[in-house]
Amino acid sequence: MSASRRSRPSGTLPRPLTFLAAAALTTATATAVSLLPAQAGLHRAAPVPAPSSPRAVPGSPPAASPSQPGPSGPGPSGPGPSGFVTFVDTAADPGFDLPADARRTGVRWYALGHLSPASDGCAQRWAGRLAFGHDPVANRVGRLRALGGDAGLVFGGPAGEAAATCTRPDALTAAYRRAVGAFDAAYVEFELSDPGDRATVLRRARAIGALQRERPLRAGFTLPLRADGLTARDAEMLRLTREAGADIATVNVLARIEPQAAPEGRLRRLALALRAARVQVARAYGLASADEAWPRLALTCVPAGPADLSAADARALLAFAARHRLAWLSLRGAEPDPEAARILRG
Repeated sequence: MSASRRSRPSGTLPRPLTFLAAAALTTATATAVSLLPAQAGLHRAAPVPAPSSPRAVPGSPPAASPSQPGPSGPGPSGPGPSGFVTFVDTAADPGFDLPADARRTGVRWYALGHLSPASDGCAQRWAGRLAFGHDPVANRVGRLRALGGDAGLVFGGPAGEAAATCTRPDALTAAYRRAVGAFDAAYVEFELSDPGDRATVLRRARAIGALQRERPLRAGFTLPLRADGLTARDAEMLRLTREAGADIATVNVLARIEPQAAPEGRLRRLALALRAARVQVARAYGLASADEAWPRLALTCVPAGPADLSAADARALLAFAARHRLAWLSLRGAEPDPEAARILRG
């Protein structure tokens, strides 16, 4: 799930174009899409409805479990076709105005990070230090919801995740419960650079499962994507988490975007990595077909520089997401070309 607002361009629809411009766009899109393997594709997130009670969340598979609200991802029912989720690093960007950004960009779903353990190893704090009421970004969630949007909570990140430091299961569950309750969150995500040992994985899974039995709550993981998909430890963590009783609806992969100067086939290599991840997710979830895992995958693009993600790249990624019905798209890292960001926002 890291840079602040750069995680996601908004979802406004492009204004009507002239016939010639539309033809040019169609040609450019077809060319970009041709760079991707025929079997690759990102999912379109569902249209963004105003939150109801209970609120849905972006990015979950079409058939959600009866005990959970709509799609998974930070927000009510989730982005729609080519849906977009904006990640905000609340400690790094305290001036970020959620409702103002939603009005400006059309984005409705936000992921707020990172909630990490305080000095006692259990209590959740923004960046491990700011209490819930002292984070100006998170304090604007109510105004965002009034506009029909929503925000999910991202645990973990650079400062670590509480399951590794809070070794008393009841205390860990209580720490998650306080954070979820403080924001009436419908979606939580766990961003992990290291899944932890077996005991850590099971503590986290059982705490998530306990909360899901108490309230409608969608949950997901943010994990790094490598050339061959997820790491073996991350794939094993997903399996153990499912077997421990937690319903993990979405796996959001952080994918580095190779620079334009990289050898030919940058997007093809990304598509192959996503295809490998979807096989691993299908196995971890016990799905009958690897293709059933596509709607459980979300893609967060991480360009290193502004030129790494062009408008043509964005169109190809958007088409890939729509074809394979990925849960949602997002951005982190360097701010890309404004037109590329606009395209990804849908």
